[in-house]
Amino acid sequence: MPFRIRPDADFTESFKDAATGELLEAIRMLEQRPDGTHEAIHAFRKNLKKVRSLYRLVAREMGAIRKRENIRLRDAARALSTIRDAEALIETVRYLQSHARDDGERASLERIAVILETRRNWMTEAEAGIEPKLLETSGILKEAIAALDGLSFPGKRDKTAKMIAKGWERTAVKARAALDACHGEASDSAFHELRKRTQDYRANHKLLTVLWPTAMKAKRDAAKALVDRLGHVHDLSVLSDLVEAEPQLFTRNDDLARLLDAIIHRQQDDRREALIMAETIFADDPGEEAKRIRLLWRAAAK
Repeated sequence: MPFRIRPDADFTESFKDAATGELLEAIRMLEQRPDGTHEAIHAFRKNLKKVRSLYRLVAREMGAIRKRENIRLRDAARALSTIRDAEALIETVRYLQSHARDDGERASLERIAVILETRRNWMTEAEAGIEPKLLETSGILKEAIAALDGLSFPGKRDKTAKMIAKGWERTAVKARAALDACHGEASDSAFHELRKRTQDYRANHKLLTVLWPTAMKAKRDAAKALVDRLGHVHDLSVLSDLVEAEPQLFTRNDDLARLLDAIIHRQQDDRREALIMAETIFADDPGEEAKRIRLLWRAAAK
């Protein structure tokens, strides 16, 4: 079931179909795990992010239901985050390794990747309750699907167009504010906030692709590239935090020094590139974007 909302269909049903499709796919991943547990958890969390972005688009119209369901999905994702986060640390070191500046740095990063793989394997073995936890989470997602039954939105075309446009504008305004906060001596959390708001912005383009397929795809692809870049910025911060929290993992001082230097160098480059990309993506005035969306929705709904 595609992650789409069609203006020529009943909005309530289209909304429910989009949310249900992602939740069912998340359940399938957790129950079948076609590419293993690590990848299943990763895919499941991406499904939930899209659903939460969908709910933010119409947050005011969902009322208290949105807050309750957002908490439900957020907590479900967090409950399965530990092993996935351990895997992400390994991927981050491999990312650094792909940008290594000399053979010595590359060799140090290889040794650190092996250490983190051992740590990940140990954590997986220690997580003896992962199987029942996966099944429990699957049940929680089924409850989230059932919670959509009582949801209803305005049926009139003009009201729906206004609702969608307002939601789009709120998303774009928040993204622009997050970008502004990333200039100067910005914190890691500022860049992480920009990543989350860009994910919402990208999800909106995916949802409303039918309104203007070529333009929506181009903006969606650009937003994905920015999300990926900001993902590296965030993951490098998490890796730096691990070094501070668990220094005993790293038994060679020269390897640790090279790791920290590589993190600083790469993160500076990624932050700089992310800001350039974001300034282009969020260059349009949110209000003007919202007007276009409203017009396109009304035209397509005829």
